[in-house]
Order: sequence, then C-alpha cells, then structure tokens
Amino acid sequence: MRAPRQLIVIGDSGVVGWGDRERGGWCERLRCHWMELPDAPLIYGLGIRGDGLEAVSARWEREWSCRGELRRKKPEALLLSVGLNDTARVGRMDGRQPLDAQAFRFGFEQLLRAIQPHGSVFVLGLTPVDEQAMPFADCLWYSNGDIAVHEAQIEEACLEVDVPYLGLHQAMQAEPDWLQWLEPDGIHLNALGHAWIEQRLRSWSALQQWAGLQPLQQVIPC
Repeated sequence: MRAPRQLIVIGDSGVVGWGDRERGGWCERLRCHWMELPDAPLIYGLGIRGDGLEAVSARWEREWSCRGELRRKKPEALLLSVGLNDTARVGRMDGRQPLDAQAFRFGFEQLLRAIQPHGSVFVLGLTPVDEQAMPFADCLWYSNGDIAVHEAQIEEACLEVDVPYLGLHQAMQAEPDWLQWLEPDGIHLNALGHAWIEQRLRSWSALQQWAGLQPLQQVIPC
C-alpha cells in the first residue's frame, strides 16, 4: 500500500482554528474533507498562537522533518500562513512593529528559499481586522493599512521565488458581511470566517492540483 502524501500547515492562531467553535478552523475543516476523499494527502496543522515570521522560521524544519511517519520519508509540501502578528503596533497606535515591511519582506523570502529544496510550498495571505475593536489585549494595535502592506510583501516574495500564493485581505473585505466573520476581539475569525477560507482553499487550483483533486467551485457562507 502506497503511503499518502503529506501537507504540513504551519503558522499562527489562524492555523490553530481559534474562534471556530463549530469545526475547529479552516485547517481542520480541510483536513476532515480530505480524509473523506480517496488518495488525498494527509494534513498536519501546526499552528501556534502568537507566532510571527521569526518563530515560524525557527521551527518549520523541525516540525517538517519529524512528520514523515515512515523511515526516511518526509512530507512533500508545506502551506505557510503567517504574518498577521508581525503587523501589530506595540504599546500605541503608532508604535513599533515586530517586523517592519522591509525586514518582513527579506525574512519571508529567506524562509521560502529555505523550504523550497525540500518540497512544494504554498502561501496564504493575511485576513483583515476590525479596527474599531483595537487595541487587542490592551496593548496591540492592528490596522488594515499595515496588514495590506505586509501582505504585499508576501506576494512579492512569492513572485520572486515562484511560489503559489493565495491572497485573502482584499478578497475578504470585498464580501459585504466580512465584519460579521470576526470574533469580538476584532482579529480572530469565527466559524463563518474559517468556512470562507476553507472554500477558497478548496477552489485554489494550485493546491488542489498538487493534492490530485479537482478544484471545487467556491461557495461563500451565508
């Protein structure tokens, strides 16, 4: 029996599924869907709340290398979903960010180049926030302007190294009810928001073709 391919999904609380009390988040939703399909890859969701680019860069290889299941086997692909926490302004609305746009751009491209020799890489963009709910945890200010700048750095890095990228920030804000897809904290998605991302992933041709699946027509939750 041939061992199934494996997809590592690594990132922050979005990968954890925080806020989705119904089905555990977009990563878990996709994992359960793929489990129902013959020959679909296995998914390992490896999110940590609060992680930024530097934390993911420090742990991705260890996480990837120990999930081959069989001797000398390693996962064939990695989906990266990180960056929102790097946009936060610390202490005040105009405070410093953990990584400004230039440092973030450099670090993101370095991470992609480090992963590429080991398998296929896919990158997910950043979700918007409700600025009226800020500050988060009484000390962090997130803004859609800052998020848009950092997501642009992600897209440029992906173009530079030829990695499939799926933008989220503008697409989600284009939905009339997107603010209703956020938790009261203004940052984390609720079940509707996670369902929306899962549908985008299931209709993303680059990921679905790697998985050997037929991309589905996107369905927006109502």
